[in-house]
Amino acid sequence: MFKMISTMIRGHGHDVAEAISDANAVQILRQQLRDAAAGLEKSKRAVAVVMAYAERDRETAARLDTQLADLEERALDAIRKEREDLAVEAASAIAELEAERSACKTSIDHYDREIAKLREQVGLAEHRLRTLQRGKQLADAAQRTQKLRGTMPDGVLSSLKEAEATLERLQGRQAHAEEVEIALTEVNATSSAEATSARLAAAGCGAPLRPAAADVMARLRDKATAKP
Repeated sequence: MFKMISTMIRGHGHDVAEAISDANAVQILRQQLRDAAAGLEKSKRAVAVVMAYAERDRETAARLDTQLADLEERALDAIRKEREDLAVEAASAIAELEAERSACKTSIDHYDREIAKLREQVGLAEHRLRTLQRGKQLADAAQRTQKLRGTMPDGVLSSLKEAEATLERLQGRQAHAEEVEIALTEVNATSSAEATSARLAAAGCGAPLRPAAADVMARLRDKATAKP
């Protein structure tokens, strides 16, 4: 039981740590890239230091070659002049210088191999860093876009929908009012024409629009006197 509780506590702690890491992923990425860039600069300086050592040894090797050439020429001159003692001394110095030059060239070869490896590693690291920096730019853009989306609360969208519905109702009422106005205009025009026709008919202009009372009485008398 205790082991299970301990496991649950550790699991909860891991979940909390992951949640914090996810919530701050962009900030963590920025710091990691800064650390990587600083480490890369240190590596570049280390390569520069190794290259300086190699250049120093090359200068030493060149100086030794010059000394050896000079000593060898002098030793040959001593032999030609039968100065065996000087020739032996020169030979001893030449042997020392040759050993030193050999060690120097071995050191240069070692430096060259290390420089080649370090340069390759630095090049790969720079490529990876640039790739990560481009990814960070995309992550920054996505985060800014998400923040902008977050500035549009649900209430704004709801208000926009309500405003659209209100505008639609208003436009509907306005359209209906315009239709009523048009209909009234037509009715008024018709009524005005009918009234004019009635006045003209009453004045005896044209045929009457409706039967007169005298005409109706005459028709009724005719029906009444008609034979059954």
